Amino acid sequence: MSSPRAQANPQSSLPFGEEPKPGFRTKTAATRLTPEELGEIEAAAESAGQALSEWLRGTALCAARQRPADPAELVLAEVWAMRYALLNLFHAAAEAAAEGRQLSPDSVLKIRDQADARKLQQARKLLDDFARGRKERAHMP
Repeated sequence: MSSPRAQANPQSSLPFGEEPKPGFRTKTAATRLTPEELGEIEAAAESAGQALSEWLRGTALCAARQRPADPAELVLAEVWAMRYALLNLFHAAAEAAAEGRQLSPDSVLKIRDQADARKLQQARKLLDDFARGRKERAHMP
């Protein structure tokens, strides 16, 4: 089984010596598909309301940017979510008590949902910051 290989497109419509502007897409990646596979991805792009190239680029970049879940990352995500939820619940309960009211069940669910929505992103940020700090310390004299 061979894997697709990326090909750089040596052809350019830019005048000689002119560099592409940052953010412009100047490279191509090619792959071969069976007629059935092409039909599948064309249907997927159409159902998403996107041009085939736009859908392929978005799908490929999404897959490339996903990191596999690491058990430590998952545990850190849950710890972060627990900390976020507890601090926000204590704060919301204290505010409610100061105003002479009780914390509503909807407020609790909203805090839980916010914690769940952000936990993996925050865990990855914490791990990235930790790794970056470790690299910086390694390069110090």
